[in-house]
Amino acid sequence: MAHLVFYEKPGCGGNARQKALLSAAGHTLEVRDLLSWPWTSESLLAFLQPLPVAQWFNRAAPRIKSGELDPEAVDRDTALQLLLAEPLLIRRPLLEYAGERRVGFDGADIDAWIGLGADAPKKSLEGCAAMHEPGSCKAHADR
Repeated sequence: MAHLVFYEKPGCGGNARQKALLSAAGHTLEVRDLLSWPWTSESLLAFLQPLPVAQWFNRAAPRIKSGELDPEAVDRDTALQLLLAEPLLIRRPLLEYAGERRVGFDGADIDAWIGLGADAPKKSLEGCAAMHEPGSCKAHADR
């Protein structure tokens, strides 16, 4: 099985579900805090560069959900500056295995990449797992 580096937002229910799925499939995880990791342009681009800029963003981030920030309207350099300044905006999780890097958690893609077993979800497991009113999530309060 694979040993993955898993960059998460601590306390994120969605990331907890993703980690549980990976562990249940026999994978081991080196979990890192995406929000406090010392990102550089180069280290972050190693994950993001293959994707269109709009797909770099966490659509559940408060600034995006509120409409304050539109990922579709941001150019590459501005997006990178925003993500480095406010890591909560980074789409997660970020995954690394055997020199390959991935962004997000599409069940079918992850299953094809490293295997998730018989119960592999066939859809994306991204987004906020908490069912709440906007602004009521403690996890979003400070970040």
